[in-house]
Amino acid sequence: MQKVLLLTSIGLLFFCVSVSAQKVNTDSLSLVSKISADQLKLGKLQNQLEQKTKNKQDASEQAQKSANENSNAADKLRDKPGNKKLARKANNKAGDAKSDSRNARRESDRLDKLNKDIQDLRNRIANNQVKLNKYIQNGKRASIDTTQHY
Repeated sequence: MQKVLLLTSIGLLFFCVSVSAQKVNTDSLSLVSKISADQLKLGKLQNQLEQKTKNKQDASEQAQKSANENSNAADKLRDKPGNKKLARKANNKAGDAKSDSRNARRESDRLDKLNKDIQDLRNRIANNQVKLNKYIQNGKRASIDTTQHY
């Protein structure tokens, strides 16, 4: 009777250990999956970075150009305040400057958001790699690809 009880308890112990090891293996594989997916997203975002930076610079230059044209039109109108043609031009230039400055702010916000998203992904990847390294250090290795794809 004691042998049956002893064998049953040993069997349960091995069963619990194998279930625990499978849980760790599943957790580590899910971390690897998350890291890979995040690295793919990071690569896509980094590919957009150059274009967004160029868009911001172009929009800023256009806003500055429109502001200068608006200033010139206002100066001409100041010299001849009764000229309706100059007043209409100055008004149009002011509208263009306002629109271009709004576009420049929008492009700047988009670039800032992209940089924030890139940094958040880098942090998430680093945190998941730290968690994965804990699994690996505990001797529960899984076949993984932990190379960073920046």
